[in-house]
Amino acid sequence: MRILGIDPGLRVTGFGVIDKHGHALTYVTSGVIRTANADLPSRLGTIFDGVATLIREHRPDQAAIEKVFVNVNPQSTLLLGQARGAAICGLVSGRVPVAEYTALQLKQAVVGYGRATKDQMQQMVVRLLNLSGLPGTDAADALGMAICHANSGAAINALGTLAPALTKKGYRVRRGRLIG
Repeated sequence: MRILGIDPGLRVTGFGVIDKHGHALTYVTSGVIRTANADLPSRLGTIFDGVATLIREHRPDQAAIEKVFVNVNPQSTLLLGQARGAAICGLVSGRVPVAEYTALQLKQAVVGYGRATKDQMQQMVVRLLNLSGLPGTDAADALGMAICHANSGAAINALGTLAPALTKKGYRVRRGRLIG
């Protein structure tokens, strides 16, 4: 399975592609999509086109993207959400299934600690993918997103298909416990 990880940003959007064979993860490529200092629609178009190009070149089976968190500055949060939306639209237009993870889920899955630093994230990505060099922070976060999905995606998909069946039978989840 080939997984494309995306770390969305309005100025710099990180990407990382890995292959998963059984439990083994293999690095394919990583980098960033940089937008020019232009108006918002042009930047969003660059992100969309960059993601579409990645899909054509690397043919991912699945993609994972970071969920937007609420920032101190609402304007920054809104802009990040628009960049994320452009990347998701690029993935969806390329018919690639998209999974979403929070920064906390990403850091816990890759580093084992939800408040890990960018440096810790980079170091673990190097170790997990056996890289010879240190990727940039945006590329490392995107590779981490792909790693997170490679390790968590199957379980989340299984739960997603199980939940409707449990709901039909009158079950629900409250505080992490199944209630019938």
